[in-house]
Amino acid sequence: MGTVEDGAGAARIEPGADVDERAAIGAGTRVWHLAQVREDAVVGADCVIGRGAYIGPGVRIGDRVKVQNHALVYEPAVVEDGVFIGPAAVLTNDRHPRAVTPDGRLKGRLDWHAEPVTLRRGCSIGGRAVLVAGVTVGRWALVAAGAVVHRDVPDFALVAGVPARRIGWVGRAGEPLDPAGPGLWSCPRTGEHYRETDGTLNRT
Repeated sequence: MGTVEDGAGAARIEPGADVDERAAIGAGTRVWHLAQVREDAVVGADCVIGRGAYIGPGVRIGDRVKVQNHALVYEPAVVEDGVFIGPAAVLTNDRHPRAVTPDGRLKGRLDWHAEPVTLRRGCSIGGRAVLVAGVTVGRWALVAAGAVVHRDVPDFALVAGVPARRIGWVGRAGEPLDPAGPGLWSCPRTGEHYRETDGTLNRT
């Protein structure tokens, strides 16, 4: 079992989970049955790592992150605080995957360069979405279920499809924003206001 912070909020590792002794698991985090957390991975406080999820070597996960059942987070992904990763979503790490080299030799660790997927604070990744190596999903953005993301996603963007394209904006509550005037948007749940400028969105 990996390093688990002590105290009243100690992490809970279910007996069927496979957590490498070199991994670090934050206080209050729960790792469910059949999940695997590899060597040198760091999982923050108050996270949920679902059944059958995979966290690769050296992956960095912030606090209050939910990784749902059977999601695959390959190294060297970086996941900031408050991120949601839906069931069976995949964060890949190789833009040009091959099992073998051109001369037919099985590829090893030194035969390719892993590129991280980066998930910024508060963003959400829908179930069965696939994120291509090297992309960044911006703060509070929302990737729809089943989307294939092959380029960076702006803050607050709602993207869907194969390949994923922006179809709207979302606020911090995750709901699509309503138009509120030229270049202005508002959240129907929280009442927060946003301004769109040159394809980017910011809270006002």
